[in-house]
Amino acid sequence: MLACMASPAWAVKPFVADYQATVKGAIQADAQMKLTSAGNDRWSYELSVNSPIASARQITVFEDRDGAWRPLSGSDSIQMLFKKSQKNATYDWASGEARWTGNVKPDRMGPVKLRAGDVDAMMLNLAIVRDVVAGKPLSYRMVDNGVARQQVYQNLGQESITVAGKQATATKVSRSSDSKLVTVWVVQGLPVPARILQQDDGKDSLDLVLKSVK
Repeated sequence: MLACMASPAWAVKPFVADYQATVKGAIQADAQMKLTSAGNDRWSYELSVNSPIASARQITVFEDRDGAWRPLSGSDSIQMLFKKSQKNATYDWASGEARWTGNVKPDRMGPVKLRAGDVDAMMLNLAIVRDVVAGKPLSYRMVDNGVARQQVYQNLGQESITVAGKQATATKVSRSSDSKLVTVWVVQGLPVPARILQQDDGKDSLDLVLKSVK
């Protein structure tokens, strides 16, 4: 079940992680995170959430050069009963700019200037796991959805949680901005968060609980 163990020096390796998702505190859905090699030091990282009434899919392609990560492209699609949305991101490191197309507002199309070390929202999941294990500061410049924001997570200590029916000790970290709170639980030896909880105005908006990873 929990067979994908990280080495002492965190390395990018393929995995498939299945989650139980709860949307808006009530709607149950299946979710999956998947990391696959795209060749030439590139990786495709995908998150999909599927429920009877809606589905969402996010994909980021990023480059790993000797441990230095940088996003190259991204897509974000949502399909509901009577609504579809598609956003695409391009991170052009030659020009040092990021741009967005699709269902985006004019003021969110960019360009946004890129800096070394920038991540997008998807890559943040992997970076948090990597840096918690390494004991590094959890501070990131996230370039996503047409803006650049500084994201700083606080280490809240350790907590016992259940992962795939087994007890595990997790490091709990969180960040808050305006009315949004994001909490992440990281278990050493797992390449993905054991749990991610997003709350808006004090109410749960998305809760992802890891079921298995291989």
